Amino acid sequence: MRGPHNIIRLIRTGATLERTGAMDVVLEAFRAPPRLRFAARMLGWPFKWLGLKGDPALPPATRALTALGPAYIKFGQVLSTRPDIVGDELAVQLKYLQDKLPPFPTEIAKRMIEAELELPVSELFSEFSEPVAAASIAQVHRARLADTGEDVAVKVLRPGIERAFRKDIDAFYLAARGIELLAPAARRLRPMDVITHFEGVVMGELDLRLESSAAAEFGSNTAKDEGFQVPKPYWFLSSRNVMTLGWAEGIGLNENAAIDAAGHDRKVLGARVLHLFLNHALRDGFFHADMHQGNLKIAPNGDIIAYDFGIMGRIDEYTRRVYAEILFGFIRKDYRRVAEVHFEAGYVPPDRDIDEFARALRAVGEPIFGMDASRISMARLLAYLFEVTERFGMETRTELILLQRTMVVVEGVARSLDPHINIWEVAKPIVEGYIKENVGPKALLRDLAKTARVLARFGPKLPALVEAQLIKAGNSLTPVAVVRRRVHPLVWVAVILAAFAAGLGVAELL
Repeated sequence: MRGPHNIIRLIRTGATLERTGAMDVVLEAFRAPPRLRFAARMLGWPFKWLGLKGDPALPPATRALTALGPAYIKFGQVLSTRPDIVGDELAVQLKYLQDKLPPFPTEIAKRMIEAELELPVSELFSEFSEPVAAASIAQVHRARLADTGEDVAVKVLRPGIERAFRKDIDAFYLAARGIELLAPAARRLRPMDVITHFEGVVMGELDLRLESSAAAEFGSNTAKDEGFQVPKPYWFLSSRNVMTLGWAEGIGLNENAAIDAAGHDRKVLGARVLHLFLNHALRDGFFHADMHQGNLKIAPNGDIIAYDFGIMGRIDEYTRRVYAEILFGFIRKDYRRVAEVHFEAGYVPPDRDIDEFARALRAVGEPIFGMDASRISMARLLAYLFEVTERFGMETRTELILLQRTMVVVEGVARSLDPHINIWEVAKPIVEGYIKENVGPKALLRDLAKTARVLARFGPKLPALVEAQLIKAGNSLTPVAVVRRRVHPLVWVAVILAAFAAGLGVAELL
C-alpha cells in the first residue's frame, strides 16, 4: 500500500488541522518558528476543503485527531501527559483521547465475541454492560461470569481497526521517506526505522492474545511489588479480537479532584509511579510502555492498578546497565562518566570529543538537578537535547524508543499528581540499588557464572567446533593463484585527478 497515493493522506492531515481550527493551536503549543508556521499554513490552507470535519462539539485539536484516525489518536494520548511541553490548555483537550472516544454499538461487540469464542454471550456472562470506556483501538465492557459471578472487563477490538492503522502507517512511511530525501541532516534520526518500530508495536497491540500473554508475564513479575496490582487474564475467554481480564475498580489517575476527595496522597502516588516504572525497566527489563493516566487507576486501598497491556517494552540486561549508569551519572553530577558510558555503548561516534560531550551534558543536567518540576521547562530541555544529539552525530536508537517515550509519559503522569516532584531525588534510591547489585564485582562474578553455564551446555560440542575452526584457518593459508592485469597509466591519472577534485570540493564545504 505504500506509494505516492499516500500523499493525499498527508495533505488531508494538514487540511484537517486547518478545517478544524487545530493548526493554530498545534503550532502555538509547540512554539513553532515563523518559517515552519508559514510552511505549514501554505501546505494546509489551500486544501482546507479536503479536510475532515470531525465532531464540532470537541475542542479543535481533539476534533482533528479523532477525525484522522487511531495512529494520530495514539500520538495525542502521549502529548496529553505533557502540559509542560504543549501547554495546559491543549493537554486538557487531549485527555479526552485517553478513554472517552465514541464507542461502537454493543450488539456488534457481542457478535464479535460470539464469533471469536464460539458460544452465545448469554451463556458466558450473566451480565454484560454497555461500553464503559472506548479508546483508539478497542472498547471495554463490564461483565459478570455466568459460572462464578466474578466481575470482569471484556475488551473488544474496534471493527476494521487493523486496516485503518495500516493506512495511517503507510502515510507515515511516505512522510519518513520524504524527510530522509529532503532533509539529509535528519537521517541520523532514522525516521524509517522509527516508523518500522512503531508498526511492529502497533501490529502486536492488535492481537489480544499477545496482550493476554503480556498481562500474565507482567503480573508474575510484579506480584510482590507493594502498592501495585495487575488484573489477571482469563485465557478461556480471550482470543485474537477479545480479551477478558479481572475487573479493576478504582479512580482514574487523571481525576485529581476525586483522588483528593478519597483521601489519597498525590505526592506519594506520583513518587510511586516513577518507582514502579524504574523497577520494572531496570529490575525486570519488561515494563508497561503505555502508562498514561487513562491506563492507571487508584484502588480503594491506595494501590495503583495498571491495565491495557497492548504496548509493553523489553530491554536486555546490557542496555539496562547502560541506562542505569547514565541515570546514576546524572544523579551524582558525574557528567564525564555519563559521557564515557555513551561512548562505550556506541551511542556517540568514537571520533567526537568526549570532554566536549561531557560539557554539553552538564548544560542538560545542571539546570534541572535539584529543581522541582514546576520550575523546569521540558519543552526547552528537549529542544536543547535535540541540538546536542545533532551536534555529536547521535543516531536514534530504535531499541530504546519505547523506553524513552515511556519515561517521558511517566514523568508527565508524576507531574500531574505532584507538580513540585523532584524527579532525580525520587529516582535516586531505585537507580542506586540497581547499580549496587548489577554493576561491580558482584555483577562480574554473576556474569562469569552465566558464561560458565553456557560453555558447560555446549561442552560436548566444543572439541568439534575448535577442530573445525582450526581446519578452516589452515585451509585459508593455502596459496591462491592471483591473476594480475596491467592497468593502463591513463586510468591511474584519471583516478588521481578525480580524488584531487573531490578533495577540493570537500575543502570548500568545510
